Amino acid sequence: MAINLEVPRKHRALIDQAHQVAMNMLRPISRKYDIAEHEYPKELDVLAAMIDGLAESGASEGAGATGVRRDAQDEDGRVKNGSNMASVTSIAEMCWGDVGLMLSFPRQGLGNSAIASVANDEQLKRFEGKWASMAITEPAFGSDSAAVSTTAVLDGDEYVINGEKIFVTSGERSDCVVVWATLDKSLGRAAIKSFVVEKGTPGLKVERLEDKLGIRASDTAVITFTDCRVPKENLLGSPDINVEQGFAGAMATFDNTRPLVAAMAVGTARASLDLTRDLLQQAGVEVDYDKPAYLQHAAAAKFLQLEADWEGARLLTLQAAWMADNRQPNSLEASMAKAKAGRVGSDVTLSCVELCASIGYSETELLEKWARDSKILDIFEGTQQIQQLIVARRVLNLTSAELK
Repeated sequence: MAINLEVPRKHRALIDQAHQVAMNMLRPISRKYDIAEHEYPKELDVLAAMIDGLAESGASEGAGATGVRRDAQDEDGRVKNGSNMASVTSIAEMCWGDVGLMLSFPRQGLGNSAIASVANDEQLKRFEGKWASMAITEPAFGSDSAAVSTTAVLDGDEYVINGEKIFVTSGERSDCVVVWATLDKSLGRAAIKSFVVEKGTPGLKVERLEDKLGIRASDTAVITFTDCRVPKENLLGSPDINVEQGFAGAMATFDNTRPLVAAMAVGTARASLDLTRDLLQQAGVEVDYDKPAYLQHAAAAKFLQLEADWEGARLLTLQAAWMADNRQPNSLEASMAKAKAGRVGSDVTLSCVELCASIGYSETELLEKWARDSKILDIFEGTQQIQQLIVARRVLNLTSAELK
């Protein structure tokens, strides 16, 4: 099956629209909500209404977290550029504006991606329009999602959930939380399931909000579950524990969300590159794409190297999304995209700060903010090191027990 990584023609209007929103609505309030951490960006309510309108009209092409779902190929076997491709390309544009604000969009949380990935048709309809955050990480573990110790015990027609989750994006603002919990710790990874817990459910408590290095516009919460009872119908996907399948069901969420986070890094890095090129030009340093790097100013040569790295991250992100749209297994490619884009995002934004010297380090421009924002994109949804480990296991065909 041939893959074409040019921006699909049918998505260009959506991407242009996202770019206009990023430039005219997100950039102007970016610094405001970076300083006013934990304050809800009320301007986003207008944008949320616009996105809802596009979705209802069918003009959104499935963009946004709620659209992340594997589409079937066309009946004639042609390749498809569907909701995953629309999501990564539009999200990259929005993050060209502000990644923290993009993460704060109502009804576009990472939990929405989880619901879209593993929910059945009835659950998709029931939770439609909800803003869902995703609660995975716990105080005792970070990247090893299989170490989940939050428990869910079936009691009649309800599951009783107990545990603590940290670093929950949009944990306070969301309508519900997709929480990962184990049905039976002795059965290992296979017993880990995700549950939708509505806000206001007795036993769910937002304990505090974190103060952070970057993405300050996005609220990050600590949430506890104490004898929290949820209907058994709120378990996403199948309640059966399939030891042979192992962690595959839960990990399907990451196959969809990791390219989204890669796209965030791609968009943030592109913003830094665009501004840096302009600032270099103002300082008399021209970047010449027709001349070898070693014949150019050192700053221009460095800029060309950063752009080449960025292009590699962008193409890997598009590949992972394209494979999802065409129903091809993309766990390896999703991790490759996340690993490459996460590292490149930090490298590019920090290097742009260096290239622009005092302007880059000051609050005169947004370069220092983008450098702070980009670091989390190399950490959440699986750290750089975990992604490299996953890639190594896939390439070498080794299990997690064989390669730790």
